[in-house]
Amino acid sequence: MTLAIKNLSVKYGPVQVLSRVSFSLSNGEVLCIIGPNGSGKSTLIKTLAGILEPCDGNITLDERDISKISKNEVAKKIGYVPQDFQFLTSASVLEAVILGRRPHVQWSLSRSDLAKVDAAMEMLNISSMAQKMLTELSGGERQRVFIARAIAQEPDYFLFDEPTSALDIRHQIDVFQMVKKIAGSKTRSVLVAVHDLNFAYHYADRVILLDKGEIVSMGTVDEVMTEENIISVYGVPMQFITTSSGRYVFPDWVRAEEHTGKLQK
Repeated sequence: MTLAIKNLSVKYGPVQVLSRVSFSLSNGEVLCIIGPNGSGKSTLIKTLAGILEPCDGNITLDERDISKISKNEVAKKIGYVPQDFQFLTSASVLEAVILGRRPHVQWSLSRSDLAKVDAAMEMLNISSMAQKMLTELSGGERQRVFIARAIAQEPDYFLFDEPTSALDIRHQIDVFQMVKKIAGSKTRSVLVAVHDLNFAYHYADRVILLDKGEIVSMGTVDEVMTEENIISVYGVPMQFITTSSGRYVFPDWVRAEEHTGKLQK
């Protein structure tokens, strides 16, 4: 089972945002997309989720052109977690998570559907919030609701657009451990856009480095996240540290400030 993208290009009006992007997502894989702001990470995720239309290229799901598959069938296979759900603000937490079962339900929710909703809420520690309205929650709490919604959906492919951007460090780690657990089943895969490079270092099986809408490098963490690649794409000095727990990357704050100051002159 494979989600494949070939020569995908996307425009916002006359502006080219993605250019001839090609890769595939296989079973049991965590594939992280990294790159600076404006590199096309969210655009890529939204295009695969069917929110944006490509101007060229194609997307296939198990060798079938995704445009030829019904939206409901695609929803059973692909789950999408954006950075925020603006249109769900009038729903309760329980109602929002139940929506994850919508592609599977014809008339009414079965006991099995409700059990899957309950399990997803337990996994994200939001069961106690079930009757709260989304408007009563913090940004981080809402993000956990949207992730639970995708879990309840039971897709084969998960698309996460910076899922930890509103979360504290404890919940960031919880979410990425859950992402690894999803892929660990070997029947499901995760494509996740990340802002924090260290999460890619520690949780990705493969990495795509995007810049200006093009793939700069793709491969294992060690192949892609080299000092040369990271410093060149992000444009600021970095420190790379290897410890007994693994490899980490941080901005070199003093040199970064000096570098930024020179650019502003």
